[in-house]
Amino acid sequence: MVQRTDLVIIGICVGVAVGILIASLVFFGIRWYRRRAHLRKCANDHNASTLPIRRNGVDTSNILSESFSNSVSVKVSTYPAKTSPLAKWNKNVKEQLASASGLPRYSYKDIQKATKNFTTILGQGSFGPVYKATMPAGEVVAVKALASDSKQGEKEFQTEVSLLGRLHHRNLVNLVGYCVDKGQRMLIYEYMSNGSLSSFLYDEKKHALNWEERVQIALDISHGIEYLHDGAVPPVIHRDLKSANILLDHFMRAKVADFGLSKEEVYDGRNSGLKGTYGYIDPVYISTNKFTMKSDIYSFGIILFELITAIHPQQNLMEYVNLAAMSSDGIDEILDKALVGECDPMDVRSMAKIAHRCLHKTPRKRPSIGEVSQAITKLKQRRLVREDSTMSFGGEEFSGVVGCIELQQNELKKMTSIAES
Repeated sequence: MVQRTDLVIIGICVGVAVGILIASLVFFGIRWYRRRAHLRKCANDHNASTLPIRRNGVDTSNILSESFSNSVSVKVSTYPAKTSPLAKWNKNVKEQLASASGLPRYSYKDIQKATKNFTTILGQGSFGPVYKATMPAGEVVAVKALASDSKQGEKEFQTEVSLLGRLHHRNLVNLVGYCVDKGQRMLIYEYMSNGSLSSFLYDEKKHALNWEERVQIALDISHGIEYLHDGAVPPVIHRDLKSANILLDHFMRAKVADFGLSKEEVYDGRNSGLKGTYGYIDPVYISTNKFTMKSDIYSFGIILFELITAIHPQQNLMEYVNLAAMSSDGIDEILDKALVGECDPMDVRSMAKIAHRCLHKTPRKRPSIGEVSQAITKLKQRRLVREDSTMSFGGEEFSGVVGCIELQQNELKKMTSIAES
């Protein structure tokens, strides 16, 4: 009897074990099948045809303006792609993006018509090509299209839409809409007719900027950064400040562009890998992988030296700056040739001092952007005071001459009256 009971118990245990084994096999089989189906779907999406947009081009920056003298015609397919890596952007995600940004969303056909079937290209950047477009209401805009093979483009796209949808300042390039349709992603910006600051500094076909224009551009940039650091809630760190991302309107007023790498300060502690542009990156960021507001200040200091010297950061700018720093008037030796004899050397040295403070090797000793903005404002005001003083001196000389003439006329009248009497 005892043996029969033992056999029953053993049988039950074996049955339970076999049941568990079968259930585990079924579970893992279903999981494997779903994973394989997902991989097959991703592979199909990746191989699907999309709008043939180039990624690598002449300029490595995102150009939102007509920086080339002649337009370049690019042939693209007139039929939108059926599938693309954007398949995961379903309708719910589109609605969430629209509600979060508050920006108008345009259809693919709207952009296709506005850009005349993508036939005129303004420039080429890492994000993708930029087209000039005329919207139905008549306003001229710049359309930045995401290249189909861009890996970082999706995150940059979401960042720009979410940030610029709530950031508005006269010294930030205004985002006026976007497109998520037919497997394509596009950003629509206000059109900046005079192109990028880098094109004015390094393109011989464009006129050289005078000192007054450069000081005003520096002040405009500082105001844009000041809004990001001190005016936005939460504060925003740009992370890719460079002369190619500073655009000029038809009044030559500067605006900060390209927020694809920007981050709200509350998220800055996360390790997101080294990003930015060689020559503008804060050395402390390279060593610590921590990007702060003071890293933006460093990049702005580089831009200030670009304005002074017209030497590109990737062409040994800092070597020239370090050599010039060995003497009080060393900056005069590397001053842009277009400025020699056209500006006050003291103003140039004052601007160089501001730039040197921005590049201090210890981030906490760098000034805030508010302090930089105040320093540039004082520099501009000193120049205006000198001009007013020069004009007033000229007025005093003129008044003195007029007084002498009046005195002589009175003496002549007295002599005439005496002769008549």
